Amino acid sequence: MAVDTGRPVVRAADASSVRGPGHHGKKQGRLRRSLSTHWYAWCMVAPVVAVIGLIVGYPLVRGIYLSTTNANEANVERHIGVNHIPATYESVGLDNYTAILSDGVFWDRLGWTVVWTVSCVALSFTLGLALATLLNRKLKGRSFYRMALILPWAVPAFVSVFTWRLLFNEKKGILNQLLAGGGIDAIPWLNDPTWAKLSVITVNVWLGVPFMLVAMLGGLQSIPSELYEAAEMDGANAWQRFRHITLPGLRTVSSTVVLISGIWTFNMFPVIFLLTRGGPGDATEILVTYAYRLSFVVSPRDFSGSAAWGVLILLLLSFFAVIYRRALRKQGEVW
Repeated sequence: MAVDTGRPVVRAADASSVRGPGHHGKKQGRLRRSLSTHWYAWCMVAPVVAVIGLIVGYPLVRGIYLSTTNANEANVERHIGVNHIPATYESVGLDNYTAILSDGVFWDRLGWTVVWTVSCVALSFTLGLALATLLNRKLKGRSFYRMALILPWAVPAFVSVFTWRLLFNEKKGILNQLLAGGGIDAIPWLNDPTWAKLSVITVNVWLGVPFMLVAMLGGLQSIPSELYEAAEMDGANAWQRFRHITLPGLRTVSSTVVLISGIWTFNMFPVIFLLTRGGPGDATEILVTYAYRLSFVVSPRDFSGSAAWGVLILLLLSFFAVIYRRALRKQGEVW
């Protein structure tokens, strides 16, 4: 049976001749189809993108620009009464970065920042996982314990830090009064470099455990109970069930919360600043607190140096995130 295919061929040829050789109809069709289909989503996203671009994008670009200048308190644009003094700072290229990376101060701050971040994240994750495992079981008053353990997360960070500062007071603090009652000498919690580091880590772990607890508890509840029942029937003990079922089941959740917690802790300004101000001396000063000191404490305020420190912090965190993501991909975790 013969089939007449002449008309479709003519139509296709006509359509091709109308488009012309340089016309990308397929690409335009996709864009138009996406806009026509998802126009409501684009309208909802547009204000958020604009606000983020204004709040985050502009300061980021401005900071990168200032980091390549010699801007400080003495040569930036300013107004004194009715007098206007124009900016006189100049571009210096990458001199600020060269000066920072060749100075031992940066590497000392970076070393303590890494120790601070790893210690806080490791302790928060371990305690959060342990508490989540306990609260995932059926026990009396479980709801009350959950609320009590999440309470530090609900309280504003500065309130918690000031409370801990009162506890750590060397003369009138509750901790030293308890030690004095047992015949133990008072400990200079915030006046000794070693004890100050332990103190800021303790406070940050206190603030970070509730986040880990909630995330791990949600991950535990997503693991099918049939897996535990089958493993128990096969004779697996509690440790074997935890190692071969719980930990693999929490891999996706734990990888995400560890990355987020690491970034938060790396930039955890309030705990260090409000508790020790980076002291005693500069023992507890991390990268972000030192950048703050350059821009708001020292005189004349070094805006370009502070901006360069901020850009380096951003690069370090971006590098860490990329390496961490690649490591997860090698383990089969894609997100």
